[in-house]
Amino acid sequence: MNNYFGKLNKRTAEMRRRLLAVQPSVCCERAVLTTFSYKENEREQTILKRALMVDRVLREMSIYIDPQGLIVGNQASADRAAPIFPEYAIDWAVAELDEFDKREGDRFTITEENKQIIREIYPYWKGRTLKDKGYASFPDSARVFYDMGIIKAEGNITSGDAHVAVDYERILCEGTDAVISRVKKLSSGLNLASFEDLKKSYFYRAIIIVLEAVEAFALRYAQLALELSERESSPERKAELLEIARICKKVPMQPAQSFREALQSVWFIHLVLQIESNGHSLSYGRFDQYMFPYFSASKESGMTDEHACLLLENLWLRTFTINKIRPWTHTRFSAGSPLYQNVTIGGQTTDGKDAVNELSYLVLKTVARCHLPQPNLTVRYHKGLSDDFMNQCAQLVKYGFGMPAFNSDEIIIPSLLELGVKKEDAYNYSAIGCVEVAVPGRWGYRCTGMSFLNFPKTLMIALNNGVEPMSGKRVCEGMGSFSEMESFEDVMRVWDAFVREFCRQAVILDSCADMVLEQEVPDVLCSALVDDCIARGKHLKEGGAVYDFISQLQVGIANLADSLAAIKKCVFDDKSITHEQLWNAIMTDFEGSEGIRVREILRSAPKYGNDDDYVDSLLVRAYESYIDEIAKHVNTRFGRGPIGGRYYAGTSSISANVPQGASTCATPDGRKAAQPLAEGCSPSHAADISGPTSVFKTVSKLRTDKITGGVLLNQKVSPEILAKPRDLEKLIMLIRTFFEELKGFHVQYNVVSRETLVDAQKHPENHTDLIVRVAGYSAFFNVLSKATQDDIIARTEQVL
Repeated sequence: MNNYFGKLNKRTAEMRRRLLAVQPSVCCERAVLTTFSYKENEREQTILKRALMVDRVLREMSIYIDPQGLIVGNQASADRAAPIFPEYAIDWAVAELDEFDKREGDRFTITEENKQIIREIYPYWKGRTLKDKGYASFPDSARVFYDMGIIKAEGNITSGDAHVAVDYERILCEGTDAVISRVKKLSSGLNLASFEDLKKSYFYRAIIIVLEAVEAFALRYAQLALELSERESSPERKAELLEIARICKKVPMQPAQSFREALQSVWFIHLVLQIESNGHSLSYGRFDQYMFPYFSASKESGMTDEHACLLLENLWLRTFTINKIRPWTHTRFSAGSPLYQNVTIGGQTTDGKDAVNELSYLVLKTVARCHLPQPNLTVRYHKGLSDDFMNQCAQLVKYGFGMPAFNSDEIIIPSLLELGVKKEDAYNYSAIGCVEVAVPGRWGYRCTGMSFLNFPKTLMIALNNGVEPMSGKRVCEGMGSFSEMESFEDVMRVWDAFVREFCRQAVILDSCADMVLEQEVPDVLCSALVDDCIARGKHLKEGGAVYDFISQLQVGIANLADSLAAIKKCVFDDKSITHEQLWNAIMTDFEGSEGIRVREILRSAPKYGNDDDYVDSLLVRAYESYIDEIAKHVNTRFGRGPIGGRYYAGTSSISANVPQGASTCATPDGRKAAQPLAEGCSPSHAADISGPTSVFKTVSKLRTDKITGGVLLNQKVSPEILAKPRDLEKLIMLIRTFFEELKGFHVQYNVVSRETLVDAQKHPENHTDLIVRVAGYSAFFNVLSKATQDDIIARTEQVL
């Protein structure tokens, strides 16, 4: 392993070893406590029911302290154990109980006792869950799109989905006691004869209940640390436990004063947010900015950099303990059990100066040493970023586990300003989850809509008179078959009409999900820590945030580009194949000598990713139809308080390219049926043959200023390509050019050879520490399904 940043000390190395040795399991504690609480409080207003549930869980769940840990707090009854959240959905868990440990990837163990517990509580939840009510809310016309896999929107109604960063800075400065005092003051001034004030009163009561539960949770750890200290024989560990007890009696109730207090306070809040909703993509925001004052204060008091690193490493290890189990149908869209807990460093201050500080460097160092898929690390790039810091980032890229990802201030800040985000907020944005962006503590629930629209499938239905080719089922009214299209303009005409209609249907599905999310699972703690929820007396899901924009996610962008280029070039320009020959080859999955011949012709057409305007311009035009349409729609919070309430595009497809490809017929780009689609905005496998600069030029032609939901670009290089100092300089120059001259949005690197990946697939026991970048996140290669592994192996290996 690369040791540029040094190694973990013996203590944290042992903690990491123990964590990696843990087989992920299923924990039923939260499910049981939630069921008891819901039964007891059925008559309460929903938001109070949620608050009382959190209160019961935090006061009664199992707690423990790692025997070597300095930061305390656990999500479940064991590290890496995934709780079940029955209020979202539980039918899938009952159906899959005997399959958790037999999955193709993302396996979990579960005891027979816990299986029985889930079966026993299931009858209470039947018909009461978010999934039950969410699916029931889908109109028949939109349900067709969901059932046929054209639009997938499962995750946000079967489990929590945060995609948000709260105001950690305020908690560190003021503490939860100050928030409780503020809420009590506002509550005392309400006029309960007013309907709006009456609604606010329930929200305020819920906040007080939850924040007092958070404080009780912290005090439980203080008491446990004291009890452990009394039995501890080591003077050093005894002192550490007493310090843990002191800190847990103080934070997050009171303002933090030291670096360690600040880390513990942030961890408690981050942890309870996960316990509240298990929301993936719950991110830490601009960690190096809000933590720096506490780092500086502790440095002045004698803290060494190595002790600061020890504390940071403790936080990253605790972050990795959080886990989530999803239905298998959803797991395939999020392969590798990602939580997308993003830490953002770098970027600019509100006056445009470089924001990198000492802590930024230590975050890089400790993430490198821990070598884990969580937390997700993003560096905000800007043209004033120093060569020294860029070199440190490049050194981390060499470690080969997909971090850091780079997001560019040069395109993102202007894009946010154009949306109406205030300058001081736009300059304070952070990465959320994968590559999505939002303003911490001021942005609404889910900055991404989590509706995956399959672009290639949309095209094939449009060319097939509104009928889905694989099933033969009609999706919607058609506009004619491909054989009837006399010009390429006819192709673009039907694409424009269909993608607009499918976009509209995705918004309908989103709105249905949001409607039941707002009614059934308001997140109290999360809302209390995002402005202006308290001032407005509204939780996040009903419009409490200052800003509220959502991206939807488009899958198979490169396949769409290559398909359009193949149709235009081969059928209409060169006339090397006829309409019938193309369609017959696709419908027979390119089988037989004729299918093979047609496929070779199609594959010789210009390909996206090579800076070829012939194909790139077609994608820009086709994507513009979607971008134009999505901008016309609003989300369920529109007009209810937040600035925005609108949609924009996004290419963060996670691992959806694999399952959505599995349900898609052969396509005109020469891709065979059921093969994965292209990931993110990256080119199709082996199609980008002109080098990384050409890929950057191609991607930069997209309307990145309008795809504010994230333009996710994965690049793969062999470790040998970055072996020499000069190679790193070339990488840095390439990244700078992409962001400064071409206005790229994002890039991240997989630094691993094809040979290593193939060997890891054959001999997983020899590669237990191999981490790869799947999409906008990293995962251990060995936990991925073979289909996802194959997809990563097949990606183009670039040469700098």
